Amino acid sequence: MNPTILLLISDRLVLTVVKETLEREGMFVSAAGDIGVAVDRMSETPPDLLIAGAYTSEISGHEAATYLRSKRPGLKILILGGFLDDDRLRNRDELAGFDVFPPRFTAAQLVAKVKGMLKG
Repeated sequence: MNPTILLLISDRLVLTVVKETLEREGMFVSAAGDIGVAVDRMSETPPDLLIAGAYTSEISGHEAATYLRSKRPGLKILILGGFLDDDRLRNRDELAGFDVFPPRFTAAQLVAKVKGMLKG
């Protein structure tokens, strides 16, 4: 059975990029842009892993993850503190003249981290 990942990322483009990256690896990804939708998604399909952005539109990713873990004790959680290295995100920042720190992580690095968390 493929692992189920719940994404809680408010930025629609970042959410799309991370979702597509994990789905290419055969993972089932349920996406939520806010905490209310995340709660609904968790009740529909209990996730094996929650991936949350550092901040959601309502509260910090840490607060959101703590709340969601209270709904599913033992839930594995990964907080994304940076951005995936994807042309869509890189171009958006370059066009705006933004620098990004820390450096972007690759799709392979994200997939390796997620797979490692799901194994142990």
